[in-house]
Amino acid sequence: MKPKNLATIYAILAAALYAVNIPLSKLILKHAAPTITAAFLYLGAGLGLLLWGSLEKLLRPKTKQARLTKKELPYTVAMVVLDIIAPILLMFGITRTNSANVSLLNNFEIVATSVIALIIFKEVISRRLWLAILMVTLASIILSFEGKGAFTLNEGSLLVLGACVCWGFENNCTKRISHKSSTEIVVIKGCFSGLGSLGIALLLGERLPEMIWTLAILGLGFVAYGLSIKFYIMAQQHLGAAKTSAFYSVSPFLGVAFSMILLKEQPGMQFYLAMAVMAAATVIMIGDNSVSTE
Repeated sequence: MKPKNLATIYAILAAALYAVNIPLSKLILKHAAPTITAAFLYLGAGLGLLLWGSLEKLLRPKTKQARLTKKELPYTVAMVVLDIIAPILLMFGITRTNSANVSLLNNFEIVATSVIALIIFKEVISRRLWLAILMVTLASIILSFEGKGAFTLNEGSLLVLGACVCWGFENNCTKRISHKSSTEIVVIKGCFSGLGSLGIALLLGERLPEMIWTLAILGLGFVAYGLSIKFYIMAQQHLGAAKTSAFYSVSPFLGVAFSMILLKEQPGMQFYLAMAVMAAATVIMIGDNSVSTE
């Protein structure tokens, strides 16, 4: 299989694994505080991929991947800091709006990633992708207002958008080191970001959840963050930050479906209008055959 096609599969698989995060986190947040949940989600990713890496060495001892060096340290540090801030904002956002809204708003990460890739890292963005970015932005604006005839900003939506901007920067930092070991990157992201969030949670006075919920969060973190991020990084190696984000845009729609099934949510007309715009944007993004360059 061609590397580009395989990278596309990795991007879609990453999206599918992340899609379960929003509705399941909504359920978990009834039993655990937001910052502590963000911490254990990332610790689950880091510890899970640490075990994954050990199995890789046992099963494929001759396979060698490039390790991170001091040259990549600035991007690595920035990646960890952003991965502390973003999930905390997301968890607080989930507590303040319905999970279907949060799932759709996650598409704004594509906008942030693409614009940052263009302005700072000089990646090429096609006209089709620009059109899709504008449509996602429009849909995000629709979801960010409460509706009911009043132009009142939805606090939860704004927190989610803040998380998306942080992840937009983080995606571009990760792209700079995506040629290195994807497992090592996720272990660093997960363990250090998780410990950072845990320290903040304890300073805020948040209590540790019951053991069963701690294990549930760790397990969700391994699947929705650990494996998802690993496949995302593998996709970036051949597609670039902007294009990988475009394929990743199927995740919100899977998240909406899971939210409606698991949480029985019934969003209003405002949501469906935004979803129609997002769906059209996604079709445009997936149909864009351009490849990002630096």
